[in-house]
Formats: sequence, structure tokens, C-alpha cells
Amino acid sequence: MRYTIFTTPIVKSFLLGVSLFLLKILGWEKVGQLPARIKYVIIVAPHTSNWDVFYGVMLAFALKLDAHFMAKKELFRWPFSPLVEWMGGFPIDRTSSRNVVEQMIQKFNANKKFVLALAPEGTRHKVDYWKSGFYHIAEGAQVPIQLAFIDYASKTGGAGPLIYPSGDIDRDMSAIRGFYLSVKGKHPDQTSPAVVFSKK
Repeated sequence: MRYTIFTTPIVKSFLLGVSLFLLKILGWEKVGQLPARIKYVIIVAPHTSNWDVFYGVMLAFALKLDAHFMAKKELFRWPFSPLVEWMGGFPIDRTSSRNVVEQMIQKFNANKKFVLALAPEGTRHKVDYWKSGFYHIAEGAQVPIQLAFIDYASKTGGAGPLIYPSGDIDRDMSAIRGFYLSVKGKHPDQTSPAVVFSKK
């Protein structure tokens, strides 16, 4: 795959230094390490504020994460397409959730190295359920799910456990939910429960 902001020489080193400096002066600490794997889905939760993007990007550089994200295909028009692609975005057709899952599985299969970053809530506003697409993508592509977090209470963020989909989504979500129970978003009242519909 082509260079992104996370892999461009000089740029990545500069932004790593800036990120570590900002995290330090703001009193934040990076926690954990990313897996020594070349393919996985990484989910970040809870997502309750636009500030999550600010801290999330700095933590991504601090962890030396090289991830991609989905973006609606309408963004990939000149002059925005080169910038969105450089940021790690790639276009998807969101005709149906099933279609998106299949597109992502194909993306994993087509690349030797690929990490997909997702916010399972899909919005910073409180919702009743997480979107289950992240789980079905990981299960279909036969890759693990890396849990990542931004905890405003402790001013820490980074990588948690690695979950291997067992096919039993209810059991796996119970483990995922247990991890996020102690993580506090910027606006705790907007935190969405870590539950999904069991069916695709």
C-alpha cells in the first residue's frame, strides 16, 4: 500500500516527537504495546467527544500504529482524495452494512499487511448498541481484535488486550465489555454500552 502519514519518512519521526512532547506536557501517559502482528482490527472506545481524535492521533503516533480507516466514497474527489488517502483513509460503498463487512474482508485478503481502525460506537453521541461490523470483519478475515482506549479519568490511553474471535459473539463481547467498564470517556454520560446485536 502507498505511504500514509504514519509511514512517510521524516514526517512520521517528526510527528512522533511532537506527539510524545504534547502528551507529556498535557499530563497523559501511553499504556501498553501493539501486537507484533501485521493484520488486525483495532477498536477505540469510548468515543464521547471530538477531543478523542486529538488524543487518539497522538497516542497512535506514540504507539507507532500504522492503521487505515474507512471513509465514505464521496470524500475521494479532487482536491480532497490525496489528503484523505495520505491520512490512511480508503473509500467504501456504504449501500449496506453487509456490503461494508465484505469489502473490508477483501481488503484484508488483498494486502500482506493491513490494520483497520474503528470506533465501534460509530458516533460520539450515546447509542443503545455498538455496531457489530468490527467483529464480523475480524471473524471473516480471521484476524484478532486489538482493544484500544482513551481514559480521561486517569489520563492514559493505548493498547489493551488482544481478542481472537471465537465465533461466539456474545461470549467475546462479554470479555470486551469487561475491559471497557473501567475506562472513562471525556463525557461519561455519553458512553455507549459495549453490547451488539448477535446477528449480522
